[in-house]
Amino acid sequence: MTALADKISARATPTRFVATNGRTLAYREIGSGPPLILCLRFRGVLDSWDPAFLDHPARSFRVITFDYSGLGQSGGDASYRAEAMARDVIDLADALAVDTFALAGWSIGGLAAQAATCMVPDRVSHLVLIGTTPPGPVEHPSEPIFLETALKPVNDLADETILFFEPASAASRAAAEASHQRIAARRGDRSPEIPPETYIRLLKDRAAPDTFPDPGGYRDFLARGTVPILVISGDHEIVFPAPNWFALSRAWKSLHLVVLPQMGHGPQHEVPELAAEWIASFIRHRAKPR
Repeated sequence: MTALADKISARATPTRFVATNGRTLAYREIGSGPPLILCLRFRGVLDSWDPAFLDHPARSFRVITFDYSGLGQSGGDASYRAEAMARDVIDLADALAVDTFALAGWSIGGLAAQAATCMVPDRVSHLVLIGTTPPGPVEHPSEPIFLETALKPVNDLADETILFFEPASAASRAAAEASHQRIAARRGDRSPEIPPETYIRLLKDRAAPDTFPDPGGYRDFLARGTVPILVISGDHEIVFPAPNWFALSRAWKSLHLVVLPQMGHGPQHEVPELAAEWIASFIRHRAKPR
């Protein structure tokens, strides 16, 4: 990227398109350095990321965000199955001639990131999981308020506060409003929101007893793998409760776990600079064993 492009905020960086394996993927990138690819949440599109969170790591990394196939501005067939979303990651990296990359996933994007890591472990240098769940059965389910709120056709600021922050905390409520305003500040070149009929169909298609079905043995693979893994979670995570990771803290030999107080499902939007600093430091200082 050029020096001028390096200075563009995520609020203004243009959408680009690349054709790969029969569909077109929409993506944006900001910064330069080692690549960091980010996978989106449920109902997320390119404009669902807080630009403050993206701008900070872009000082040191080439930060790449994208719309999943068939969603936002991307073409092709949409799916919320982990393997399909993971294939988007791998195909995008191939199309951009990115061989090795750090990979991060938020919420359902964490499923994509874990699946992609298992599919191409030699290409993923680091795995960062934000507000997500490990593969296979878990002890602690989502709180009912999550789906009650997430399935509304339109989510306003009050809904976003419930979904991604901690409504009981005045500081978290203020952070929710600030993040909402930062995200809304982009003018033009926005990815369209996902219509209810689409996200409900995709949820039904991936319905299974476990939130993250594991017929391929992802859990065992990640437990014995060498890719450094950082999990960041709020202590009041209503979607994928943090305690589901506690039992894995010694079973997964490369797992690092950070739980933030009085925060919810989107800690990287509540404390964007802090979360970005942790991620950047983790990538710099926790290398794969040789």
